[in-house]
Order: sequence, then structure tokens, then C-alpha cells
Amino acid sequence: MATSLSAELAAAAARLVVEEGMEYGAAKKRAVRDLGRGRGTELPSNEMVEEQVREYLQVFHADTQPQELAALRRLALRWMRRLAEFRPHLSGAAWRGTATRLSNLHLDLYCDDPKSAEIGMLNQGIDYELAGQQPRGPGQEPYDVLSVASRSEELGEVVTLFLHVRDLDELRGALKPDATGRTWRGDAAALQRLLDAEEGEDRGGGA
Repeated sequence: MATSLSAELAAAAARLVVEEGMEYGAAKKRAVRDLGRGRGTELPSNEMVEEQVREYLQVFHADTQPQELAALRRLALRWMRRLAEFRPHLSGAAWRGTATRLSNLHLDLYCDDPKSAEIGMLNQGIDYELAGQQPRGPGQEPYDVLSVASRSEELGEVVTLFLHVRDLDELRGALKPDATGRTWRGDAAALQRLLDAEEGEDRGGGA
């Protein structure tokens, strides 16, 4: 059961995620500082922060967030089709349904050779940067994260795409659901189904 401090930190982090576009990890650490807590403070889980994000969006951004989410998902789908040879899967807030215009996009690329993604983008003339590395499990080498800036005409914003260059064998466990049954990522076909369902709801709501 969550403690009152965990709930307070999760709520503070959620506000930072929505209002400042922060990633969960950074938002949780900032929330600890903002609330005057020390370094050893136990951080709330990402799932706990996500639930607070959903509540915050429902209260403060219910009139704008669905349209912003759909625009980000359409932008992600264009890139997934462009990078189809690398088996892209959308993850993060855009997949989970909590993204706003301030959110970054995260695509997991599953490659036979980690360098093939960079070579493929160079061949397509895509301007990218090495954003850093992310750890895998204990004893495993970290993987590269590339970044691409892409303009969304719908949002009138430049959106940052983070491309997580993973090994192909990691794809086998990538679609396991969380405790609530939601998956952490989905491929282009799954994303298209989400968009089709959202468009159907919009048409139904306007009838």
C-alpha cells in the first residue's frame, strides 16, 4: 500500500510531467527536492506516477489532451513506417495514452546489428544525434539512444523522438503487460488500431 509520502511525491511528479514535459525519472527526483526531502527518500513507482498523471489530465487538460495525444501518435506512426525495417515499437507516454504537446516520443528499434539503425538513417538522410546510453540488466552492455527532431504540423511544435536501439532478442519480452494488463509498447499495426478507435469515438461523439 502506498504511503502518504509516496502519494504526495507521485502527485508532485505528475504535475511536473504534464506541465513541464519532464520524463518520469527526472520528475520524481525534482519532486523530492521540491518537497524538501533527502536523497535517501524512496521514490514512487512509475505506475504510481502514471495514475496521478491520468488524474491530473482528466481534471486540468481533458479538453485538449486527447487531440494532442492523437497528433503525437500520428507523428510516431509516420516515423515507424519510415523505420519499418528496424521493427519499431512505440513506448512511453504516447503509447500509454498520457502524452501532451510537451511530451517526447520514444521508439524502440529492434535490430540484428545495433549499428544498422544509424546506417539506415544515414542512407535516408535523417539528421540524428547520439542522445546517450541506457542500461539494460545487470552485467549487460548499455544500448544507444538516438534523438531526432521532427516537426508536427498539427501541433505547430518540434517534437523530439528518442530512438532506443535494442537487440532483436529483446523483442521477445517487450510486449509483456503491466499489473493492470496494459502493454508497455506496441508496433505500427497496434498503434494504427488505437488511432482508428479514437477516430471512431470522435465520430460517434459528434453524431
